[in-house]
Amino acid sequence: MHTELITFTENLVKSLVKEPDMVTVKEFLGDDEIIQLEIIVTEDDMGAVIGKGGKMASALRVLIQAAAYNMDIKRVRINIDSF
Repeated sequence: MHTELITFTENLVKSLVKEPDMVTVKEFLGDDEIIQLEIIVTEDDMGAVIGKGGKMASALRVLIQAAAYNMDIKRVRINIDSF
């Protein structure tokens, strides 16, 4: 389990949303050793996390992938969802 990457992702997303206590990040091992991160936020916070035209989601993906690369994790897939 990559706790540093999960903690980084949680802190990053929590800084964007209105309900930071409701943010959950889960890690799954996908095909071909790809790490999958599932970011779950409330439906009201989806707009803040996705951003206009998906720009915020794209920026989050770049930051998370850069952090993962610095932690010697070569392949990360990020999925953002709500409940």
